[in-house]
Amino acid sequence: MRIAVVGVVVGLVLVGLHAAFGPSVGLAQRPGTMASAGGGPVSVAVTPGNEREQVTVVDPDTRTMAVYHVDKATGEILLKSVRNIHYDLKMVEFNGKSPLPSEIRAMLEQR
Repeated sequence: MRIAVVGVVVGLVLVGLHAAFGPSVGLAQRPGTMASAGGGPVSVAVTPGNEREQVTVVDPDTRTMAVYHVDKATGEILLKSVRNIHYDLKMVEFNGKSPLPSEIRAMLEQR
């Protein structure tokens, strides 16, 4: 786990340096992957913004998601949120609008 954390921090520092000193368009639109401590791929996506970029890191081995903001002017990295998404991914529907998947399924089963 310590290796994964170090890898994430190094990756975020590189993203911050790129944001501060280089063009952000090329990197900002391409998600990437790196290895987690468990050996599986960790997904990293960068969302561009005017003053900061948002970096989202997802580790499928631990089912954990972390969101960072990288200030383009200073390169400062702020951890905004970390969440284990294991139970989120078990939900069938949430915050949806009609027709919900269960409503569609019920309509189709009536036929």
